[in-house]
Amino acid sequence: MLDIIAAIFATAAYTTVVGALVGFSPVSTGKRLAAFAAAAAWLAIIVAVAAFGWLAPGVLGPVPANLLPFTGLLVMLFGGWLLIPQLRGALLAVPLPVLVGLNAVRLGGLFFLLLYADGRLSAPFAPSAGLGDMITGAFALPLAAMLAFGLDVRRTWLSLWNAFGALDLVVAIFLGVLSAPGTAFRVFTEGPGTLAMTTVPWVFVPAMLVPIFLLIHFAIAARLRSAAQSGRPAIVYPGTAHHA
Repeated sequence: MLDIIAAIFATAAYTTVVGALVGFSPVSTGKRLAAFAAAAAWLAIIVAVAAFGWLAPGVLGPVPANLLPFTGLLVMLFGGWLLIPQLRGALLAVPLPVLVGLNAVRLGGLFFLLLYADGRLSAPFAPSAGLGDMITGAFALPLAAMLAFGLDVRRTWLSLWNAFGALDLVVAIFLGVLSAPGTAFRVFTEGPGTLAMTTVPWVFVPAMLVPIFLLIHFAIAARLRSAAQSGRPAIVYPGTAHHA
């Protein structure tokens, strides 16, 4: 039952995040449809690869197999950011409340804690990733609401929250790799490690959601850096910032 609920949640989260990023971008209908098609194709690929067991421990020798789709999507997203100005501009044009508010779906970090309680994920990965995501998601809600209603939000608050959210993802990646079963460099050897993260629906997290959220945090940081260069300590959306 937990897997079914998680599958529904993860698919809805992926659809919501992609839909919001593409929907709020100032691009043509054709480009929107192409982006949606690419996102759907990536989802289908991940489901198929996981279903065939190609992400199971040992498939790539000492390397955790689910690092492959994670790295692939990460390279495509950040490669697009660096090499395609239109993509970078479209993402930076997404309203800041949307970029921040999308992190609310990370309240789904609760699933990591449930898997840990069920003995299907091990510490320190599960508690760290779960609590970190939930904290990020919980603070995203009021920050996004304040931005959406045009209230002053100190740039420092947003910067600290954004840094925490990005760091949580980076730490989770490293803990996940060091907990992966079937690898010579596994450090945290108690329990099942991160075996569940190689199967549907849990593989959706490293293979789809984490790379996208890393890019979102990067885009938010770019927006905040632009505000800092203008000497503006507070952010007021839309499009204006002034001294508090």
